Amino acid sequence: MRNPVSMSRDHVQSAEHAVPGAATSGRARSGVRPASAGAETPFLELLARGAPAETYEQPVLLARAEGQPAERIAALEQAKLLALRVRSELEGRRRREAELSALFETAHDLAGLRDLDAVLQAIVQRARSLLGTDVAYLSLNDPARGDTYMRVTEGSVAARFQQLRLGMGEGLGGLVAQTARPYVTDDYFRDGRFQHTRTIDTGVRDEGLVAILGVPLMLGHHVIGVLFAADRRARLFEREQIALLGSFAALAAAAIDTANLLAETRSALADLERANEIIQDRSGVIERASDVHDRLAELVLRGGGVHDVAAAVSQVLDGTVEFTEAAAAPARALESSRAEGHAVRHGDDWIAAVAAGGELLGALVLRGHPGLDPVDQRTLERAAMVTSLLLLARRSAAEAEQRVRGELLDDLLDARDRDPRLLRERAARLQADLDATHAVLAARLEGGAADADQEADARRRLWAAASHLAATRQGLAAARDGGTVLLLPLAPGDTATDLARRTARHLGTAVHEPVTVGASAPVERLTDRPDTVAAAYAEARRCLDTLRRLGRSGDGAAAEDLGFLGLLLAGEQDIGGFVDRTIGQVVAYDERRGTELLRTLDAYFASGMSPARTKDDLHVHVNTVAQRLERIGRLLGGDWQSPARALEIQLALRLHRLSAGTPPAPH
Repeated sequence: MRNPVSMSRDHVQSAEHAVPGAATSGRARSGVRPASAGAETPFLELLARGAPAETYEQPVLLARAEGQPAERIAALEQAKLLALRVRSELEGRRRREAELSALFETAHDLAGLRDLDAVLQAIVQRARSLLGTDVAYLSLNDPARGDTYMRVTEGSVAARFQQLRLGMGEGLGGLVAQTARPYVTDDYFRDGRFQHTRTIDTGVRDEGLVAILGVPLMLGHHVIGVLFAADRRARLFEREQIALLGSFAALAAAAIDTANLLAETRSALADLERANEIIQDRSGVIERASDVHDRLAELVLRGGGVHDVAAAVSQVLDGTVEFTEAAAAPARALESSRAEGHAVRHGDDWIAAVAAGGELLGALVLRGHPGLDPVDQRTLERAAMVTSLLLLARRSAAEAEQRVRGELLDDLLDARDRDPRLLRERAARLQADLDATHAVLAARLEGGAADADQEADARRRLWAAASHLAATRQGLAAARDGGTVLLLPLAPGDTATDLARRTARHLGTAVHEPVTVGASAPVERLTDRPDTVAAAYAEARRCLDTLRRLGRSGDGAAAEDLGFLGLLLAGEQDIGGFVDRTIGQVVAYDERRGTELLRTLDAYFASGMSPARTKDDLHVHVNTVAQRLERIGRLLGGDWQSPARALEIQLALRLHRLSAGTPPAPH
């Protein structure tokens, strides 16, 4: 018996050579199954061997030539359409696999980056191969000349094109470099969106390019160049192809940034080597320099801080070295050190600016040491450089963690349908336990800013201080509604009130301005009930508004501290929340057990808190009233009959009656 693959091969060959009058012999020769056989079989065989799309028409043509029944031909047509759809899906998956493979390979090249040109060449080669274009090339911006120039090409044959320079806004590439947006044209010379120049058009014409796609190379918000894919014929680039080229552009930008960082590192190492050459003639100085190098390296490796660096340099220089904030250092000496790049003398002290990218981060100050030889001066300067690197690294890490913590809290506040398991995993990575008891706090600055910029700066400082507090307390923080929201765990024995007051003091000290903090009641198991976070935040906001209305700006309190005053003074009255917090346990007890504690409580207050008159109003024995009041005390707490609590309970009873539409207690 012949196998199905050989039968399919004969089937296709018969379709290719069929002529009128030979249908019967063709069917015998090809082994085509009768109409009752599965119509999908020949197409499955074509799919199995990856046949071209045009061959899928042959089984249908052969069936018509052989005069097979109409239902058989219709079945073949249907099977052909399904097979072509499957083939298209398989082709798309293979294409996506190839794209991902190329991206992974390029990322692997970046991980072992040694030669920037080789990595960029690999990127344009893979971009050209995957997009199937005639040419791929990459240009970089030249800030000194204010234009962009060709850096790497693949598939180019014209020397003039390979040496092109494009002014900002000139040609397609200049427009991409200027606007930081991708542009595509299917016919460059007929496209009027671009500023055509003789130089650029001549280079493009020499290369014979027609269709061009360009995407920006971005570092942060800055464009550093453009990655192109181009064809020598008219072509429409698909959205997936534009996205793919954008991914390669991101990798290219990362490669360039990494190479620049390596160059800066090599430059710093070169400076260290030159400093070492200067002190080679003094063995004692060399030993001290080696000692400080080892100590600083060890500090960096074990995650030391700026004060550790100052202490290590103090021992090496046999003096007192301190790190000070930029605002606390002598302004003129600090600016001189930053501008010159060297430590400068200030009285009996030496000042070394700690700066990065023109930003002053502070200073290392060597106290009471007027005489300082060049080698020791260089040691102080190197320590300042290491200090700046440590500060930048800490800042970057802190900002990244702040963003992640803020995103998780935003999801808890806004995305109530998030998967609890994923929320718990994200929190665990931040060392936050969402199953513990927390309080939600709303914080706001109270100092009046002179202008919008100062107000925005104050808000950023508040958010930074709140984020730092959240990180140290295994909590979360995010900027929201013109202030900051925090989600902090409650320690055993701690109350929301204590937490709110401590947080107000801590944040106020950190930002040097009064900060008002309102806290919610404690909330538990946040991942199982994400909606409680949003409700708790609303409660904290109401508490914050109440504090400000009461003139308690710069203070902290919890919703439970304010009672019905919070309900009356808040911007949005949460009647249901107030009733639930005040008498919710009594309401729930009656609903579960069918008792009349709520009615007894209402009658008790209506009768002037007299058990005797209460039993008359309810028509029950006085012992029954006493038992019910005892049960109410266990539910509401021993102080429920104190004047303040009694007032809140009576207000909650009335609000509950009004909400339920029930008549008042008998009098």
